[in-house]
Amino acid sequence: MRLFFLSGLLHLLIGLRLLAHLPLPGAIALGLWLLASAVLVPMGLTARRWARPPRSDQLAGAGLFALGLFSSQFVLTLLRELVLLAGWLAGAPAGLANATAPWVPLLALAATLVGFLNTRRTARVKQVDVPIAGLPAALQGFTIAQISDLHVGPTIRARYIQRIVDRVNALEADAVAITGDLVDGPVHELGPHVAPLSGLRSRHGSFFVTGNHEYYAGAAPWLAEVRRLGIRVLLNEHVVIEREGSALVLAGVTDFTAHHFDATHQSDPDAALAGAPKHAGAKVLLAHQPRSATAAEQAGFDLQLSGHTHGGQFLPWVFFVRFQQPFTAGLHRLGRLWVYVSRGTGYWGPPKRFGAPSEITRLRLVAG
Repeated sequence: MRLFFLSGLLHLLIGLRLLAHLPLPGAIALGLWLLASAVLVPMGLTARRWARPPRSDQLAGAGLFALGLFSSQFVLTLLRELVLLAGWLAGAPAGLANATAPWVPLLALAATLVGFLNTRRTARVKQVDVPIAGLPAALQGFTIAQISDLHVGPTIRARYIQRIVDRVNALEADAVAITGDLVDGPVHELGPHVAPLSGLRSRHGSFFVTGNHEYYAGAAPWLAEVRRLGIRVLLNEHVVIEREGSALVLAGVTDFTAHHFDATHQSDPDAALAGAPKHAGAKVLLAHQPRSATAAEQAGFDLQLSGHTHGGQFLPWVFFVRFQQPFTAGLHRLGRLWVYVSRGTGYWGPPKRFGAPSEITRLRLVAG
């Protein structure tokens, strides 16, 4: 009930600031939508309490779409208040309130519809070269296809995952890295929708590390399911990939917050590298959260691949991720460590991508 109360209060705030400044037809339309959205948003977030699949998925989809629209409406309402304050201080005409009110629902709806269409499109491939100092010639051009934050759940299903698999396989990569947040639900509901990942193909196999959402959904069953699909799970451990006498160490750590759910899953880059060849040509770490980078650099890794941030997923949140993570998206340097942060291949929550496109990343190691 608290969630319904909070939703109602925030929607009421939007209504109080906009409805009186809209023409009557627009005020009626927005008022009806705010009433519906105030109920849809909390119901969508708690859909499994109200219905079973597939109805719960339909309810969640509607509620999450409403949440995305509400988010933009709320932010634009706050921005409009700043515009009105600036206008008042500058002595702007009194009609400014009426002139600006219609733009809030119109811009929010446009951003949400464009963002929704972006999520229906298969993630595009982003090509990234990573310069590694002292990279042996045998490892020159080694490619890793990274997918991250698929968030298989109410609105991301098997058909989308199959399209991702097909696009990854077309890259003919040396290895595939899945950097966490694969699912948002239990194995018995989502197993069939994750199943296409068994079709991933690369020269040296597919590798997976946990994200925080695996622990919300039940890590142990999902780790067993991922292994059943033929994907190697790296829990603070590594594999050595040999090529023409040179070794590449590919390691993985559990999620940065995993120890809060399972004390045995404390994220540990040092443990992931234990026993690895000291003179490996390259040391690559899969770590869901960019926050692992400090420990990864101290452990001696050359490159860390992460996700988690979604690049902010949609405006204006792209500007706020940096307050929780050291890097938001793209390639960065921390000491001798390169850190690449994927914007994610799926999305979480609202089916909305605006200003932060989803991606499949093809990373190529080159001599630094």
